[in-house]
Amino acid sequence: MAENAPYDALLRDTAVALTAAGIDNVRFEARLLLSRAAGLTIEQLIARGRDPAPAAVATALRELTARRVRREPMAYILGEREFWGLPFKVSPAVLIPRPDSETVIETVLDLLPDRGRKLRILDLGLGSGCLLLTLLREYPEATGVGIDASEAALAIAQANADALGVASRARLSTGDWRQAGWPDQLEGPFDLLVSNPPYIESAVVDGLMPEVAAHEPRLALDGGTDGLTAYRIIAAEAPRLIVAGGWAVVEAGEGQAPDIAALFGAAGLTPKPPRQDLGGIARVVPAQY
Repeated sequence: MAENAPYDALLRDTAVALTAAGIDNVRFEARLLLSRAAGLTIEQLIARGRDPAPAAVATALRELTARRVRREPMAYILGEREFWGLPFKVSPAVLIPRPDSETVIETVLDLLPDRGRKLRILDLGLGSGCLLLTLLREYPEATGVGIDASEAALAIAQANADALGVASRARLSTGDWRQAGWPDQLEGPFDLLVSNPPYIESAVVDGLMPEVAAHEPRLALDGGTDGLTAYRIIAAEAPRLIVAGGWAVVEAGEGQAPDIAALFGAAGLTPKPPRQDLGGIARVVPAQY
């Protein structure tokens, strides 16, 4: 990148570097990186396209581009990802919120249409907090408890709770369902249990795209030999964690919905038909106790 090169030239150079790294949507991503490096909006960049960029912008852009070329996810580089129209801070300590997970929110809103209910919500495997905190925004009288095994993830979730104005209704704490007695701290039962647990088969994780396999937290991805380890644990404890008439609503991997429904059924809940995401995959399994 040339010293004091125009913004347009920096954009082109960045797109070339991203293309060489095998990244898609290079023009879009190059604009995002340049926007961050320059502290300008996309519209401002377009307006200043032929203007020479300060040397500091080229230096910052070079550093950001190098991170993306190493296949670090854009969300981690920018430090934020939108979910349900809300901004969520993210870091390598948490799974990046994805549009597929918005199907959990849609499902809950369909099952519990009264937004004024004083629900008690439990989120297992909190991560960024995107599920619990979004639901607290949608249900202004609700309160929630979220647990995660990672202290670093909890710090991100707490920052999001503060930024979204729901911290006073959210109790976020360390909890690990792999440890005996984990439900004892939760002070249940709850009206609603939600979770996006790890569901990738252990043998498959390392073969995922580099942005996922090399950068997202393995603890949030690895679902054990068959991808169902977390669901077995959650289903076994669900009758203890959910009130009569309450719901468990969990995200599922592709092809897993029937097995997950069977686990909840064996635990005494009544599974309902799975909900499909925008790609037509059975993405969410609801079950009523």
